[in-house]
Amino acid sequence: MPKRLRLATYNVHRCIGSDGRHDPERIASVIRALDADVVALQEVTRRAGRPGDQDQLAVIAAATGLRSVAGPTLLLERGHQGNAILTGLTVSEVRRADLSHPGREPRGALDVDLETDRTRIRVVATHLGLRRGERRAQLARLADLCATQDGPATAILGDLNEWWRPARAAALLSGRSRTRTPATFPARFPVFALDRIVVRPPNRVLSLSTHDTADARRASDHLPLCAEIELVV
Repeated sequence: MPKRLRLATYNVHRCIGSDGRHDPERIASVIRALDADVVALQEVTRRAGRPGDQDQLAVIAAATGLRSVAGPTLLLERGHQGNAILTGLTVSEVRRADLSHPGREPRGALDVDLETDRTRIRVVATHLGLRRGERRAQLARLADLCATQDGPATAILGDLNEWWRPARAAALLSGRSRTRTPATFPARFPVFALDRIVVRPPNRVLSLSTHDTADARRASDHLPLCAEIELVV
């Protein structure tokens, strides 16, 4: 019996919108509108110790009613920043992989197993580097990480930062390229398909689209990317 899930990936840009306003509640409103079972987030920040400091993931999770799993990669003054997963599914296992490249900003992958209706899905949330050489190494590490698939599907969600050859990145991660991914960046006038959802096996993907609304164009510098997938229960 098939089971459909809705996945999304969203670079929230530290909850700073294209209008320069810092507003985690606005990000949460966009996420609620996605109506997704799983949302991978990038550039989520936690600060503590001074008035006005916030744990953005805690604020967003409370406002959406979703469970949260943090995958911090970058240490900041009074806190950290990195990846996260929000989900209404049961989290059965959490792994964190270091994808850092020498001399570059620390990067990582948040790797979780989620349970749903007698089956499960593996979700890997990530945010790759800005230089081609480091991305190449990080993509190879991700491909190795996901080579063993113990379950019906593995979904890699994140900001891959591939400006010019995103299809090549998708092909490396999935074994073959999927249909063209819509542009997600910059949010006000999307030109580049930086954000990706890659599913193994690829035939599980039913649809792929951006969540392109007026609120989403203001809330971050990226638009959310969504996919409908089908699992066999």
